Amino acid sequence: MKRLLLIIYVALVVVLAVATFVEQARGTAFVGEHVYHTAWFCTLWGVLAALTLVACLRRHLWRRVPLLLLHGSFLVILGGAFLTFMGGQQGVVHLEEGQATDRFMLRDSGELLPLPFTLRLDSFRVQCYPGTDAPEDYISYVRLSVPSGGERAATVSMNRILTCEGYRFYQSSYDPDGRGSWLSVNHDPWGIGVTYAGYALLGLSMLWVLLGRGGEFRRLLRHPLLRKGGFLAVFLLLGTAVAVQAQGRKLPVLKQRQADSLAAVQVIYHDRVTPLNTLARDFVLKLTGRPTYKGLTPEQVLGGWLLHPEVWKDEPMIRIRSTALRRRLGLEGDFARLSDLFDGQTYRLQAYWDASAGKAGDKLSPLEKAIVETDEKVGLILMLQNGTLIRPLPTDGSVAPLSDVKVRAELLYNRIPFSQVLFMFNLTMGLLAFGLLLYKGMRRIPPAGRAFRAMERVFTCALWAALLFQAAGYILRWYIGGRIPLGNGYETMQFLALATLLLSGLFRRRFPFTLPFGFLLSGFALLVSWLGQMNPQITPLMPVLVSPWLSSHVSLIMMSYALFAFMMLNGVLALCLRREALRLMLLSRLLLYPATFFLGAGIFLGAIWANVSWGHYWAWDPKEVWALVTFMVYGVAFHARSLRCFRRPVFFHVYMIAAFLTVLMTYFGVNYVLGGMHSYAG
Repeated sequence: MKRLLLIIYVALVVVLAVATFVEQARGTAFVGEHVYHTAWFCTLWGVLAALTLVACLRRHLWRRVPLLLLHGSFLVILGGAFLTFMGGQQGVVHLEEGQATDRFMLRDSGELLPLPFTLRLDSFRVQCYPGTDAPEDYISYVRLSVPSGGERAATVSMNRILTCEGYRFYQSSYDPDGRGSWLSVNHDPWGIGVTYAGYALLGLSMLWVLLGRGGEFRRLLRHPLLRKGGFLAVFLLLGTAVAVQAQGRKLPVLKQRQADSLAAVQVIYHDRVTPLNTLARDFVLKLTGRPTYKGLTPEQVLGGWLLHPEVWKDEPMIRIRSTALRRRLGLEGDFARLSDLFDGQTYRLQAYWDASAGKAGDKLSPLEKAIVETDEKVGLILMLQNGTLIRPLPTDGSVAPLSDVKVRAELLYNRIPFSQVLFMFNLTMGLLAFGLLLYKGMRRIPPAGRAFRAMERVFTCALWAALLFQAAGYILRWYIGGRIPLGNGYETMQFLALATLLLSGLFRRRFPFTLPFGFLLSGFALLVSWLGQMNPQITPLMPVLVSPWLSSHVSLIMMSYALFAFMMLNGVLALCLRREALRLMLLSRLLLYPATFFLGAGIFLGAIWANVSWGHYWAWDPKEVWALVTFMVYGVAFHARSLRCFRRPVFFHVYMIAAFLTVLMTYFGVNYVLGGMHSYAG
């Protein structure tokens, strides 16, 4: 039976992973109809649940209550999902101003079903951030007429649902003319309650497993091999290299004093009030790939383009990464002039787009992507010249200006390249420390002596300095944006770097070898965010993200990813130092508990948030599915009693390294390959 249970479990993991590509390839409006909502897929889950129940009984799991509750919570969650699948109804209702309706349409079949009351839309409003056109919320003002309860007014908006007679309504969309509203409808009398009970049971059991005196987690904490001193971890200080920029020919620009005086002028940019320096910096960064150009400040470059476009149009500063596009344009270097992109009055990119469009189906070819990217840069220049890029604050007082403190904070944030400085510092320190760690481990040099202690203190001070520097940048971004920075890929990578540095600092006394791990992981996270430039601009959150669930959901999952990354590096180190493989396996088993439990809690908090915002707690979005795949893959490693292979250190470490591929797929692969409503790529 154990073998059958393992086969079904592995089959489900494989099906979940492959189905994300199948559903994406089919491209249907109703996600899941090809795999997730089929009878055979539900049968697989049912067989797994039945076998799990039998296994719990055969292994007398009632003697270990925390584990019984943990496995039981998954069965309850599956039971709730089955009730939702069998008895839940999901649909939409279209409301027009002044008109009432007592029916809704099922999402999958289009069938019209009756409501036990009447809904009428009084008005619909798109609420924008002050002084901008960016939506902050979508609000439907409706009137309910219940036969047994009379008539009452109600409001439906993002993250604010309407419940009546067991039916739940969520703001979904609206008509282009603004006189109609689309509401999602969810009628699930049993499934949601049972599923939520499973979530609560899961949270209770995870805490019990972590805190219970007789549990494996507490035993690992007391294990003698984990109480001993760790490896030697040292680092060497680096000198900094100063890059010298060529000044090139003299360009007409504003004087330094004039340009500096413009930096703090407040404008509306990216749907918020910012200093002009933020707009100018993004303008130069978008065109050239760097925040400055030939030693000129962003304000000088912006002023030059604004006042002397006839000169700047011949300046090669539009970076084109595509070799194919540069070849077509006849460029020798990586940069193009604005004049290179026009042949008289003819826009050359339009002709190239017309010639290449349609050859790659729905997806853009690399050449087409390069054309679109270059066209965006040209559009920025044209917007600046047309006067639509810079939007001054309105004089009627409708938009409150920033305080002097907030302006100075944003100018400081713009001038300090937090990510660039830290990724170079952290990666260098981490690589040197990791190399020295391997050298001393292989030579078995004892961690004693005054020199060793001095280097260890310096290394520790550097770690805390990096943590404080990263925290300063993160807090500055939080203060400037007025929200916790977890709204896009760039910000979550910043949080991941912060979390890994913090975890390394907390573990350093008991496990000194985690110091280079912290440097390496945070450095790679910052490098990815810096190279990818995943929406580094500080922008208001989209309406669905304006929710207290955001910080808890994202932070828990990012903490789990940080711990999984530590376990992966543990595996790499163990394969290099085989004599330490057992102790490193014990450490990874210890970290496995909080890492997997953080991920599980983050997934199910996200499910609750989805139910509040979109009307269903699970939508089979690729990011959701791959997070579940990651949870299930790491969950196997807990069963060392049943699966003896996980007692062998080398196998365990290899598995941890391979399992980390699911984390990479969940965070990066889904963003850039599969897409979906959770995707940060764009």
